[in-house]
Amino acid sequence: MLDAGATMINDVSGGLADPDMLPLIAERGAPYLCMHWRGHSLDMQNKAAYGDVVAEVIAELAERLEVLSSAGIDLNRVALDPGLGFAKNADHNWEILRRLREFAVLERPLLIGASRKTFLGRLLADEQTGEPRPAVRRDDASVAVSALAAVAGAWCVRAHAVAPNVDAVRVAERWGTV
Repeated sequence: MLDAGATMINDVSGGLADPDMLPLIAERGAPYLCMHWRGHSLDMQNKAAYGDVVAEVIAELAERLEVLSSAGIDLNRVALDPGLGFAKNADHNWEILRRLREFAVLERPLLIGASRKTFLGRLLADEQTGEPRPAVRRDDASVAVSALAAVAGAWCVRAHAVAPNVDAVRVAERWGTV
């Protein structure tokens, strides 16, 4: 994809799924988004066991940063994603969001990808049926998460409904400078 014009590599496995990924990133010097990962989608939820999800995700991302550096990747070109929903249940996701500022210890830009995620659908479940809100009706909650993540120091948010999320981040940014 880099040869086709991609300007950043977004790797949901943090370099763990493909042994050729890290040498390619080092060789090309491409900006790299490294997500926290504990396994492939078929079994990742079986690996959602944490004593302290925030401390463990931070530690595992710190380990990945060491591996990236050892592979010759310039860490100034690396951003991190705590991987909401990937080997994490709803409570884990909320705890990560609540304690987002703690990720600053990693000294890397942080991306938050909460847009339309299942944990938002469960929060907004129909009061009568208990059915989670459908993904396409989770944008308002996603915007709220984007604003709060921006206030907590997130560098970037991943969004489906781009315009309202941009507005929310701009408001959060201004809020923080008042």
